[in-house]
Amino acid sequence: MALRVISSPTPSESLAVDHAFEQASHGSNQHVEVSDLPAAPRTVEETGLPLLLISELALKVMHQHGLTHLHELSVHLKLSAALIDNLFMHLRKEALIDVRRRGTLDGDVQYQLTLAGRNRAAEALTRNLYSGPAPVPLAAYAARVEAQSVSSMGVTRRELEQVFANVVVRPEVRDQLGAAMNSRRAILLYGPPGAGKTYLCEQMARLLTGHIAVPHAIEVDGEIIRVFDPLVHHEVPATDVPCHTIDSRSRTDARWVLCERPMVMAGGELTLDMLDLVYDARAGYYQAPPHFKANNGIFLVDDLGRQLVTPRQLLNRWILPMEHRHDYLMLRNGSKFRIPFDTMLFFSTNMQPSEVADEAFLRRIGYKIFVGEVAVDDYRRILREVCDEYKVPCDEEVFDILVEGLHEQHGRPLLACIPRDLVGQIVDYAAYHGREPELTPDMLHWAWHNYFATQLAPAAAANMERTS
Repeated sequence: MALRVISSPTPSESLAVDHAFEQASHGSNQHVEVSDLPAAPRTVEETGLPLLLISELALKVMHQHGLTHLHELSVHLKLSAALIDNLFMHLRKEALIDVRRRGTLDGDVQYQLTLAGRNRAAEALTRNLYSGPAPVPLAAYAARVEAQSVSSMGVTRRELEQVFANVVVRPEVRDQLGAAMNSRRAILLYGPPGAGKTYLCEQMARLLTGHIAVPHAIEVDGEIIRVFDPLVHHEVPATDVPCHTIDSRSRTDARWVLCERPMVMAGGELTLDMLDLVYDARAGYYQAPPHFKANNGIFLVDDLGRQLVTPRQLLNRWILPMEHRHDYLMLRNGSKFRIPFDTMLFFSTNMQPSEVADEAFLRRIGYKIFVGEVAVDDYRRILREVCDEYKVPCDEEVFDILVEGLHEQHGRPLLACIPRDLVGQIVDYAAYHGREPELTPDMLHWAWHNYFATQLAPAAAANMERTS
């Protein structure tokens, strides 16, 4: 039997992808647990992949990585040894592989490529160099993302206060953030630089609960898209049966990686092109864009307004995903497909909301939260915690000089970042001079003027020189 060619999806196949979205969105919003992960496919048909794709993938792995033992191939492809053994029965009929050695134990089989097999593998590698784990179909990915949706989580005040126990934040900001986490709306944090907007977003990620399944890659119209990114997706320890076990009835699908919910951050480097599929012409396959990788987690666009594109251009890209909870991406052949947009979308900016977007777009952002200076008592707490961390003695007199003699005199707001930055410079200065750091009035003035790029008074500078 000849291997069938990969063709464009039929109307019924395209409808199947959309049907997966509809079924998941109308189903329950319960979190997916480990026991609910997909069962391991037992046949090629159950993988949902075209026979040609999975066959050529196996040939490429053997040719490119030199893997020949059934166990090695199973571990690499993330498919059961029984499935690969059945697939190779077909490839042997096609005279693409031979059995090199068969041991006495089940699964102790070693294969080798025939001349025709090497030629087929080399031909497949000219189309794309992907030779990693077997992908999952787009429809299966869409259904899985919807089933483990981040929007199904609720946050209570008690939960937030537990997570924020050591986070200094005004009560009104804390309550706004807690309410925002219970919405499906985008969130804009705005305020002066150094107020802690990015830090607060990172702390919100600690409220994400449950584990999610992330595929190594997905298949769309015969094309491969890499999804799992170890820099984004943090794998949790697996307790499942090893993927190379011959009996696959009790295993889960190893093509999926059990991960913590992701937190993806993009800053001033973000461009519109980065929000599309990234095609590697040399490798012949795609990398998923950042908001794709952020599904079931948080996506933060940091420093909005510092990108090469205008905030309005960037925000216009999010109108459809924000309203309809899905996005459209396009392959190099012009074919478009739909993916879930299941992420808590945060924007952080130093600009005023009116400078970021017009009123019509701002209505689409559910929460506009101002993050400004902290209260005096909170500022004192931050300074003490930083001093404790760096083992720098701190007394009330120096704190009064900082607030009344420097902040008030220079008209600087009490921003959460300042104590750490000032104490850090004092520690650097002490290390340079080979002594223990001290938070003295002279050192505080030196760090302040150095930090804010103002001129230190000559008398104070001379005194610093004498005490060094």
